[in-house]
Amino acid sequence: MDLCVIVSDYFFRNSLCLYVFLPGDSLLLTVGALCSVVEIMHLGYMISLLFIAATLGYIVNYHTGRYFGGRIFNLKSRFIKQEYLYKTNEYFLRHGGKTILLARFIPFARSFAPLAAGSSNMNYMHFMLYNILGALLWICLLVGGGYLFGHALIQVGDLVDG
Repeated sequence: MDLCVIVSDYFFRNSLCLYVFLPGDSLLLTVGALCSVVEIMHLGYMISLLFIAATLGYIVNYHTGRYFGGRIFNLKSRFIKQEYLYKTNEYFLRHGGKTILLARFIPFARSFAPLAAGSSNMNYMHFMLYNILGALLWICLLVGGGYLFGHALIQVGDLVDG
């Protein structure tokens, strides 16, 4: 597996809502498991690169929401109710940090939370704090868990062979 493909794929999973149906968790677990088997894939480097990709992806998604947010609020549509947009805005003013942090662990929310944060004009420094914390927790837990799982499989294989 090419390192550039893994990191760029992960960046796009976090920056575009088009990837909402593709599971990102399994990619992180697989990368962690491969780190325990393939000597070229160093665990620390992979965590660092995926952390950067996840953080930058959320930044792009936030700014996309910020750019299109005003246009969405002014849009007259029977599918998008203004009342729901205002409720989302109020929600992010009160609970935006927790949402950005926890959205990493919820598949559909992961794609739309930074977009909603940007469109509701969530404070950027506040967003970045929780973006960085969420990305760090999520990447470390999933890649680290995959690494431990891969390492355990190797030990089980050694027991069976030995």
